Amino acid sequence: MSWEVVIGLETHAQLSTVSKIFSGASTAFGAAPNTQASAIDIALPGVLPVLNRGAVERAIRFGLAVGATINRRSVFARKNYFYPDLPKGYQISQYEIPVVQGGALTIATDAGEKTVRLTRAHLEEDAGKSLHEGLPEGLTDVSGIDLNRAGTPLLEIVSEPDMRSSAEAVAYARKLHALVMWIGICDGNMQEGSFRCDANVSVRRAGEPLGTRCEIKNLNSFRFLQQAIDYEVRRQIELIEDGGSVVQETRLYDPDRNETRPMRSKEDAQDYRYFRDPDLPPLTLDDAWIERVHAAMPELPEAMRARLVAQHGITDYDAAQLTSSRALVDYYGAAAAALPAKDAAAHKLVANWVLGEFSAARNRSDVAVAAAPVPPAQLAGLLRRIADGTLSGKMAKEVFDALWAGEAAGDDDADAIIERRGLRQVSDTGAIEALVDQVIAANSATVAEFRAGKEKAFNSLVGQVMKASKGKANPAQVNDVLRRRLEA
Repeated sequence: MSWEVVIGLETHAQLSTVSKIFSGASTAFGAAPNTQASAIDIALPGVLPVLNRGAVERAIRFGLAVGATINRRSVFARKNYFYPDLPKGYQISQYEIPVVQGGALTIATDAGEKTVRLTRAHLEEDAGKSLHEGLPEGLTDVSGIDLNRAGTPLLEIVSEPDMRSSAEAVAYARKLHALVMWIGICDGNMQEGSFRCDANVSVRRAGEPLGTRCEIKNLNSFRFLQQAIDYEVRRQIELIEDGGSVVQETRLYDPDRNETRPMRSKEDAQDYRYFRDPDLPPLTLDDAWIERVHAAMPELPEAMRARLVAQHGITDYDAAQLTSSRALVDYYGAAAAALPAKDAAAHKLVANWVLGEFSAARNRSDVAVAAAPVPPAQLAGLLRRIADGTLSGKMAKEVFDALWAGEAAGDDDADAIIERRGLRQVSDTGAIEALVDQVIAANSATVAEFRAGKEKAFNSLVGQVMKASKGKANPAQVNDVLRRRLEA
């Protein structure tokens, strides 16, 4: 019988506030251990938490973006468990009534678009970090505790078990990752732990009830997420087919061995002994506050995608690629705005270059859009010379590479590189006709092949004309003049 995979994700997005969720300590990454842990974070006697307003507003922003219900009243609870880097012995989280309830994300799959329902998104604090360090031989290994992360604001986003493959899980995680960065609530840095996923995985035979799930903790890359799920699916199926049964537990993924390993038995809600935190009153939101957050929201990707297609005349595919990243579509918009023409042809030219040469160069150099050495206005200066016929496509790529290498600075430096390298395209009809006549006279055999019906011979003659012009002749004019001459 066929097996069905059932996957739900719990995602922790670190909120982009400058201070922690219940204290004024900094959330900056990379500080020396225990230098950003206040008296509240380390739970000294007599301290009281104070909720960060910015964290609440970011949670509201997320709820609005996914079409969720924003609960006007939500409560904080104490989630009790012992962990070395959790000084209080409990974590402040939301349980019974989260700030965000429901919502959905639409993902692209091989079978078409699919809607993944969201269960909830709730505010909570992060724990610290245990550092395990080895000492010289003969001495006992030691563990240190860094409490800088303790109290860092998190939004835990829980999906329904709607995904049926690791590919769908990755598509969902990527869509969620792009969204939280787009609306400015999380920097999305997976290497620094700002965005990490726990995958709940189970298998069942078609038509049977849900199987026993295992949770794979703290997956901080999309590749690891896919590999961990694929391994866990194989493990569970083989275990059941061999006559065993899956035990509900929390597991860790080892990327070096590409395997999951048991971490601890999986706790249920009653194991955490949730109860309402007596130090924090219920969080109450009024319509005016929610409306202020809504008014400050950026245009969402789906709406912008539709607008670019309708107003800029670019394809739906190009619009989808551009809106996959807020930084990328902002770059495109700035470059398009710097071009004098605002018609569909100009917008298509910008989209082609942003998604083509610009994105390829970024991938080769592994740089973010904001750090790219060719700013939007400089790219627009290059594209103006393509549009007015000064540069051919090949010449333009050479100029772009020079700009990327830092040969010039300023918005109009494409012109300086064009002049310095002598890259101006020949568009003079008389000059091109003379070159064409020379090539026809020198290649009578190839001309005869074309006139006998061999179309490939035409391309050979075009190449000869371009070679004679040292690559500077306008290719479109060469094609037009050559064909007229040959068919005369």
